[in-house]
Amino acid sequence: MDRPGFMASLVAGGVAGVSVDLILFPLDTIKTRLQSPQGFNKAGGFRGIYAGVPSAAVGSFPNAAAFFITYEYVKWFLHTDSSSYLTPMKHMLAASAGEVVACLIRVPSEVVKQRAQVSASTKTFQIFSNILYEEGIQGLYRGYKSTVLREIPFSLVQFPLWESLKALWSWRQDHVVDSWQSAVCGAFAGGFAAAVTTPLDVAKTRIMLAKAGSSTANGNVLSALHGVWQSQGLAGLFAGVFPRMAAISLGGFIFLGAYDHTHRLLLEVGRKSP
Repeated sequence: MDRPGFMASLVAGGVAGVSVDLILFPLDTIKTRLQSPQGFNKAGGFRGIYAGVPSAAVGSFPNAAAFFITYEYVKWFLHTDSSSYLTPMKHMLAASAGEVVACLIRVPSEVVKQRAQVSASTKTFQIFSNILYEEGIQGLYRGYKSTVLREIPFSLVQFPLWESLKALWSWRQDHVVDSWQSAVCGAFAGGFAAAVTTPLDVAKTRIMLAKAGSSTANGNVLSALHGVWQSQGLAGLFAGVFPRMAAISLGGFIFLGAYDHTHRLLLEVGRKSP
């Protein structure tokens, strides 16, 4: 990847990440509280729906920037003919690599954010300090495996679908999609991916919110899923599915549309500058 393309991916990814996380934070809080083992009302209900927003704001830019740098680089590295049947596989591998890298930044931010969302009266920095004091660095990475196991299947669905929808729309209108059309494709792809990966999201939430030392806190995704299935059945596995779909559909529209628009704009500026 050349320097302008590298920088464009970094900045565009960061801008897109901050935009979507701050705009959709209230929906994410409601989803987290619906999935909380203590129940929606005890977790805070509709009170303090911006609790934990500092953690999200700090993590958003580097998290999304890391994802898109990796995603675009792996796509470039695995370059294939655009008509090749291997193209969806390339997008799957690129998205998976992007998630593994991005989760190194996302998980600590997510752990602090989710605990703040279900403890709205406690300040974000205090929660961060308590985690470090009681659990050390590994406490900030609790749920890393479950997050990666949620994000990779999500990206395996979302990004190939997004790229395929853009390619189909471009073919139908005989020119490359505009940024708003890329955003619409992102909304459809995100909503579908959100629905099918909700049980993994529930498992990740339970692991991150579990008390230190408990069996759930060990990070075993299958064990967490089994516990939810035994106590709440299918409804528990798909707890929060509608706010999750709503947030990620809207998020896909904002995130991928903002990324596409900012990326094109930065590349254009790079071409014009001497």
